[in-house]
Amino acid sequence: MSHLNDIDIAKTADKKPINEIAENLGISKEEFIPYGHYKAKIDVNMNKEEFEKNKGKLVLVTAISPTPAGEGKTTMSVGLADGLAQIGKKSVLALREPSLGPVFGMKGGAAGGGYAQVVPMEDINLHFTGDFHAISSAHNLISALLDNHIHHGNSLNIDTRKIHWKRVVDMNDRQLRHIVNGLNGSTNGVPREDGYDITVASEIMAIFCLSEDLIDLKERISRIIVAYTHDNQPVTVDDLKGSGAVTALLVDAFKPNLVQTLENTPAFIHGGPFANIAHGCNSILATKHALLYGDYAVTEAGFGADLGGEKFIDIKCRTAELAPDAVVVVATVKALKMHGGVSKQHLNEENVIAVKKGLVNLKHHIQTMKDVFNLNTVVGINHFFTDTDAEVQVILDACQEWGIKASVAKVWEQGGKGATELAQLVVEACENKTNMTFAYDLDTTLMDKITHVVQKVYGGKGATYTNKAMKQLKEIEQVGFGQLPVCMAKTQYSLSDTASLIGAPTDFDIKIKELRLSAGAGFIVAITGTIMTMPGLPKKPSAESIDVDKEGNITGLF
Repeated sequence: MSHLNDIDIAKTADKKPINEIAENLGISKEEFIPYGHYKAKIDVNMNKEEFEKNKGKLVLVTAISPTPAGEGKTTMSVGLADGLAQIGKKSVLALREPSLGPVFGMKGGAAGGGYAQVVPMEDINLHFTGDFHAISSAHNLISALLDNHIHHGNSLNIDTRKIHWKRVVDMNDRQLRHIVNGLNGSTNGVPREDGYDITVASEIMAIFCLSEDLIDLKERISRIIVAYTHDNQPVTVDDLKGSGAVTALLVDAFKPNLVQTLENTPAFIHGGPFANIAHGCNSILATKHALLYGDYAVTEAGFGADLGGEKFIDIKCRTAELAPDAVVVVATVKALKMHGGVSKQHLNEENVIAVKKGLVNLKHHIQTMKDVFNLNTVVGINHFFTDTDAEVQVILDACQEWGIKASVAKVWEQGGKGATELAQLVVEACENKTNMTFAYDLDTTLMDKITHVVQKVYGGKGATYTNKAMKQLKEIEQVGFGQLPVCMAKTQYSLSDTASLIGAPTDFDIKIKELRLSAGAGFIVAITGTIMTMPGLPKKPSAESIDVDKEGNITGLF
């Protein structure tokens, strides 16, 4: 087992020039736009008929409810793609781009770990190709146009108390959650309350990831509702005459990014909405590129099957007309022990009883994928060196009892070689026909959609609503947006909206505090619990451990 940290391992990678990766995929020179030696953008006008003809198998990697111990879902996704390549399959990854907020905060980046990483990891985890900066600029251009319109006479009759469009920054900065701007005289704008969200929570990010092409992107941007008038009429980006300029800022960013794993498996990394406050999947374009060029496209959805997994199917697959051929539910011994009641300080001690107790969480997520969404499901046990044989065997025995195939994957330690058995299970699962179903139909009411998600996916009783949420629900349906899917914003740590309720709680209600209409993205965000759209840094942020030497070598990143 290696004692090197992730960044040290990444620096020893035998990377191929990115043009070789592109050529091996069959990407033409006209479609290939290099960004240095090891990353590129791809400009493909994807023909629908060609895509359907050449489409590979889609593999979704999701997980149990996450814990502070970490589940390593991205690491497993990378290792699985490498494992498929190890058994002779043409595999391609499709992942989200990391946000600077978690990179400098507590969660860390999203480039995998150990010997299952995408590289160059420093680039990917920091500025990469500038996509997030472009998305932040596009979002804040709308903010500037909105306040400029109000400053110059407000001919649209915008009620400044009903502005729903905050500004964004790609950083965890709690100080900006609630602000007052436009102060110090009339030349500096009209004073009003405002605030910031993190960039990954922006509706622009969601639109970016759900758009099929530039025209679709521009049309969705034009439909964004930024505010309401004094007589309660919606004000859109189109009303501000900003659709073209905002889209212009995104033209280059909209092209998917191509990189590689440590084992030179191609990876498209593009877009990155959070799964607890947005839909949690990489762009449709990246997924379709992976499907176009690979026989197997491995992609992940954020957090557990109740969050990213559900939204991947009910929002992304519905929009893109896709369906996974197989689903991998990732579990770890440590996480199951935490769901079994073990504290983080005692996770390295063998505790078979706690693993057994925590299995209720794994079983619930398997049933969600298998029974609610009717998908071919296997379990990938992400192995840690502290796991004992007895603890691992408990999981394998339980999966056998449930009729689910499972495999132990040692991808952190061994890379693709540690996932060949899992890869074979995935190939076999992909051979079975799938008839995917959704958690709800679009023609039901918003309240019914939320109830279906709570009951079928979370295992709860139903939902309660604040007076504010009930008013918003009625207004959304009255203006004709009741047919949209719902995007539940809730804690990732529990199936409920209370983070401390671990395992598989029952007999709970989800409290809907607020409903936000994302008319451009095409969904309704239901805010539950204490969910934050602008996170804060922890007491000891990861930023304190990051440094750079005189040669420009970054240390302490991971």
